[in-house]
Amino acid sequence: MKPEMEEIMKKAAVLVEALPYIQKFNRKFIVVKYGGSAMSDDALKRSVIQDVTLLKLVGFKPIIVHGGGKAISSWVKKAGKQPVFVSGLRVTDAETMEIAEMVLNQVNKSLVSMVQKLGVLAAGISGKDGNLLQVEKKYVDGQDIGFVGDVKQVNPKILYDLIDDDFLPIVAPIGMDENCDTYNINADDAACAIARAVGADKLVFLTDVEGLYKDFDDKDSFINRIRVSDAEALIQSGYIGGGMLPKLANCTAAVKDGVNRVHILDGRIPHCLLLEVFTDRGVGTAIVGDDDPLPDILQKGKKA
Repeated sequence: MKPEMEEIMKKAAVLVEALPYIQKFNRKFIVVKYGGSAMSDDALKRSVIQDVTLLKLVGFKPIIVHGGGKAISSWVKKAGKQPVFVSGLRVTDAETMEIAEMVLNQVNKSLVSMVQKLGVLAAGISGKDGNLLQVEKKYVDGQDIGFVGDVKQVNPKILYDLIDDDFLPIVAPIGMDENCDTYNINADDAACAIARAVGADKLVFLTDVEGLYKDFDDKDSFINRIRVSDAEALIQSGYIGGGMLPKLANCTAAVKDGVNRVHILDGRIPHCLLLEVFTDRGVGTAIVGDDDPLPDILQKGKKA
């Protein structure tokens, strides 16, 4: 067989491998929390947007929820202030809130432009639109950290309406309280809340790590798939720390609240989203329900 024909056959095999996953998830919601290095590297940014756009074109119902932390910090410094964080959450006074909303709206519309360049209609909104994300002030161990919101209720009607009209929704994590005051929301929290509200089949976190390790210092302890109860045990064990701790807590809560699977993927890998969704082995870590068939906590290899 000629080399060029072998290359064509490989491409055909990839398409055949993807077919059952396309059939399985057709018309299902998939929420993608977009952040980390994949937002600051132009090539990775294009890769993520291409992946999400392809998911829509083959029949998924994707929703992007994006962050913008690095860009917000940069603009806060330009305003002569120093970014301050408590337990990973940005202390947000009125001026910082104004900066955050400006930056997140800018990021939001840039993502809309990237999607539409690929021929798919997108609509950029924030949690304020249609009362999508309704919040209360969030406190950290009793400490007031300003205009940081804790999502209390989600009204997904605007998302359903946009998707029914063939738009790809792109959501900035900003919400309002009952007095219509504006609050910054942790993007992971916003993505989890939205995934629960729409009954997403998949919730995907694009991060700057390969996935979940039982012991981060032992690279052989990488976890391909893990049940919720085992994930909770890992949290209690003290092995999980840093930014992964609240992320894993969000993941377990989302699965327990009805999201079928949550995935933690390395957004630094080009097209990681397609590799996870459309290939037998996948990449990253999947958090699944306790009733999911899974031989053991560290199982590797072909995904379920």
